[in-house]
Amino acid sequence: MSGSATSLTDLYRQTVLSHSRHPHNRRRPQVYDLEAEGHNALCGDKIHVYLRLQDDVLADVAYEASGCAISLASASMMSDAVTGKTVEATRQSIDDFLTGLSSPQTGKLEGELAALGGVRDYPSRIRCATLPWQALCAALDAVQETVTTE
Repeated sequence: MSGSATSLTDLYRQTVLSHSRHPHNRRRPQVYDLEAEGHNALCGDKIHVYLRLQDDVLADVAYEASGCAISLASASMMSDAVTGKTVEATRQSIDDFLTGLSSPQTGKLEGELAALGGVRDYPSRIRCATLPWQALCAALDAVQETVTTE
């Protein structure tokens, strides 16, 4: 691995660790419009996503979660990435993220989300990274059942 590839990998690792140790928007808000739960039985990750909408815009995206570093980092990055976006733009962000993890040829992860691209090499860890995004989609769809990565 070249020096620049190594430093990029280190940067991505630091980004994931930073978000997992100091997650953004990890809280239960007092006011929210939509919510959904997700569970990854394989790893034990659990998440509860809360959304507050204002004029078709996600004015607040928060969550309560427990699980591995990848799941927590993904939830933190997700909440940052979609807060302030329209519902339609958020749905596109969900599709882009899920596609970006399924195949590097068909999708590209941008910004901090690129730090999660390394999980492509570990299929069981993809579930950890996608769980928050699946729960976000379930919240937008007002799904009452707990979503799973099974």
